[in-house]
Amino acid sequence: MPSLPDLSSDYELGVDECVAYQRDGHVLLRGAASRDEVSAYRSVITSAVAQHNSEDRPMAERDTYGKAFLQTMNLWLVDEGVKGYTLARRFARIAAELMGVDRVRLYHDQALYKEAGGGLTPWHQDQYYWPLGTTNTVTMWMPLVDVSVEMGVMTFASGSHVDGFVGDLPISDESEEKLRAHVLDKGFRLSEPVDMSAGDVTFHAGWTLHSAPGNDSDADREVMTIIYYADGAVTTEPANENQLNDLRTWFPGLKPGDVAATDINPVVYPR
Repeated sequence: MPSLPDLSSDYELGVDECVAYQRDGHVLLRGAASRDEVSAYRSVITSAVAQHNSEDRPMAERDTYGKAFLQTMNLWLVDEGVKGYTLARRFARIAAELMGVDRVRLYHDQALYKEAGGGLTPWHQDQYYWPLGTTNTVTMWMPLVDVSVEMGVMTFASGSHVDGFVGDLPISDESEEKLRAHVLDKGFRLSEPVDMSAGDVTFHAGWTLHSAPGNDSDADREVMTIIYYADGAVTTEPANENQLNDLRTWFPGLKPGDVAATDINPVVYPR
């Protein structure tokens, strides 16, 4: 395999960006990776998605979740090329600085490819799925290609992370209906979707409400995500079947109350 770019160098965050993240629960950062870096990793990530994604149903036969994107998780464990991206110090350091912690661990990566003609991503909270006893969690969302608004850029409900858990609502038609109504009722300011270049990123907190429209273009929206959490967090008693599955899958061998640390949750940034 050709050598891939090293992603250990620092991306300098400004104070304003950290303040905005803490206030709003999300932030957009331009140029977290260069075009050359993204192009190199896009090749290996897309190849891994093609090899490991098992969704082969026609769009019309899928439910709302299935239409939203092709979701392929923990590619770093099955592909050495993707590993360099997922364990990158640069991205993990940004996560640590935004959360204001000294050390972060990897929860998992996931490629989210919204196909041309793919459906909306309903309003939801990522941390609904995570059996973690901390609010210091964050998802990095990076397009691997230039993404226009019509391809399905995310909208965030600014400040919604402060309230934490909203309801027992996995990604579904029900979450779209009830959480959209909740966002309107609470009067959260909505972020303005903007075009993003390959290598731009958003970071959003685990409890931040967010959604994305369908992909109305004729090209796939290729996105790679990485989820981080503060080192020292403990696992919690699963509050739903999704959290039970996550406990077994992403924290193998652990029980509720254990420190959330296994071989597949390495420390990816120590200050």
